[in-house]
Parts: sequence; C-alpha cells; structure tokens
Amino acid sequence: MLRTSVSARRLDILEWLKDPVAHFPPQRHGDPVEDGVTAGAVADKLGVRRSVAVTHLGLLVDLGLLRTRKIRRRTYYRRDEVRIAEVARMFEKGW
Repeated sequence: MLRTSVSARRLDILEWLKDPVAHFPPQRHGDPVEDGVTAGAVADKLGVRRSVAVTHLGLLVDLGLLRTRKIRRRTYYRRDEVRIAEVARMFEKGW
C-alpha cells in the first residue's frame, strides 16, 4: 500500500479534491463537492491522457481514499474524508 500510494500526482489529486470548485472547471452534470469530478477533468488538470488519470484515480479508490459515483455514463471521484482521517491517524501513531 505505501509504496504504490506515494506519488506527487496522486497527492496533487487528493489536494485538489479538497476544494474541487477552486481547482476544476464547472461540470455539466453532478455537483463537484457532493458528487466529485470526472477522470477527464483530472486528466486535463494533470496534463495527461484520461487513461493515465484513471490509473491514478483507480489506485486511490482501491486504497479507499476516494469514493466514486456514477452519473449517466461517467464516474465521478471525490475524497473519502473518513478514510483519509483513519490513514492519517495510523501514520501519527507510528504505524
């Protein structure tokens, strides 16, 4: 978990998703705070192909740090604040 989760890009994604309204353009569907943002929006912000963004997002989902929601045909990603707090506490305790 630790080796694969540490990446500047993934840390950037987590940071941007703290305040998606400030970091991503408006979306046609879904509320960026409640529903999250699309992989396409993340890819544009990172300056990479969508498939690269999906790989980063998928890892963060697998780690439980992001939640997904399907709206129409798109998947939206948002932070799982409870899980992030749990992981932070584990590191604070010297896990």
